[in-house]
Amino acid sequence: MATPPSGSEGAGGGLFSTLSLMIVIFGIVYFLMIRPEKKRQSEHQSFLNDLKKGDEVITQAGLFGKVTGVAEKVVTLEISDKVKVKVAKHSVAGLANSQATETQKSVRG
Repeated sequence: MATPPSGSEGAGGGLFSTLSLMIVIFGIVYFLMIRPEKKRQSEHQSFLNDLKKGDEVITQAGLFGKVTGVAEKVVTLEISDKVKVKVAKHSVAGLANSQATETQKSVRG
């Protein structure tokens, strides 16, 4: 009578442990990377929806300006006296004062 090789007995347990390890790794990646990014995106979208005339902002290209007009997808900025530019709304990075404060903290710290 032949006995089955000992390696075939534990094959089912190996598959289960591998699958559970993959699920745990996906959970860690989700909570450390995907979820915070979605939160940042929703906060930025909320910020863009709340833009109003008079806000001083900075764009992703580095332009500082005061908001003089807000449309659905376009923001008009006054970057100097009587100099106005239109930029895509999604290219506004944040408020100018908060960006300057963060830059000063990173330079000092």
